[in-house]
Amino acid sequence: MKIIVLGSAAGGGFPQWNCNCHNCDGVRKGSIAASARTQSSIAVSDNGRDWVLINASPDLLTQIRQTPALQPARRRRDSGICAVMLMDAQVDHVTGLLMLREGKPLPLYCTAAVWDELNTTLPLVPVLTHYCGLQWRRLGVGPGQVRPFQVQGIDNIRFTALPLQSKAPPYSPHRESPQPGDNIGLLIENASTGKAVFYAPGLGAIEPHVEAAMRAADCVLVDGTFWSADEMIALDFSNKLAADMGHLPQSGPGGMIDVLDGLGARRKVLIHINNTNPILDEDSAQRATLAAHGIEVAYDGMEIDL
Repeated sequence: MKIIVLGSAAGGGFPQWNCNCHNCDGVRKGSIAASARTQSSIAVSDNGRDWVLINASPDLLTQIRQTPALQPARRRRDSGICAVMLMDAQVDHVTGLLMLREGKPLPLYCTAAVWDELNTTLPLVPVLTHYCGLQWRRLGVGPGQVRPFQVQGIDNIRFTALPLQSKAPPYSPHRESPQPGDNIGLLIENASTGKAVFYAPGLGAIEPHVEAAMRAADCVLVDGTFWSADEMIALDFSNKLAADMGHLPQSGPGGMIDVLDGLGARRKVLIHINNTNPILDEDSAQRATLAAHGIEVAYDGMEIDL
């Protein structure tokens, strides 16, 4: 099983177009050791030719150009992307669907909550009906519905969708009253080797079933949005804490570092990194802290083989 990190940044990418924080200004000027990143998405394959795209970011066309495996060129019009799976209905995870409009009807795996958002508050489904069209494959996350499933064409990989505590998009009518299926994590397993990765780019709390999935995985690829709970407030960019936006920060008691330390020996990688997060500066004290805890920072083009 091969996983390619197509994009590793949070919404807005890095550098963010209108931001002049230490990180964004520094990466533009080359004054800090940091690499630009597109908005978060991964691709998963069992044969290196046919891929499930997990989240479709606004940067998708750039990501496809940078990832030759996604364009195998087997016929005059072709793509290695055989299906798309969505973790939520956030702008930075779904608007790339519009970039796939010239293709064939696209199998789309998502929960009922996300499908509803894409038909109403962010109506991409009605728009794409006039182009390729979407074939909905419902992901059940309610009681008794959480079970492994496969994607046609990706025969040797099992996916299990798990409900997460996070936040629905700001335009959702239940932004402040989350529903099961607003956000999911994925346990992705190689059926041949038994190796697995747990993927959750938006993760607000570690519930028992989430911890169990993380412990079942050989690699955890999880929310790296903010370093501190008050990161956006301290920079005067927002009046919201990380938790208000559905993210568990890395630092502090009970933060992501503590969580990952408790998992023991396995590969630990942070993804969906906000442009303000000091871990983007490879020479920062915060980056050194992660290294001391055996935690990696995802980058565009990173590959994970399990």
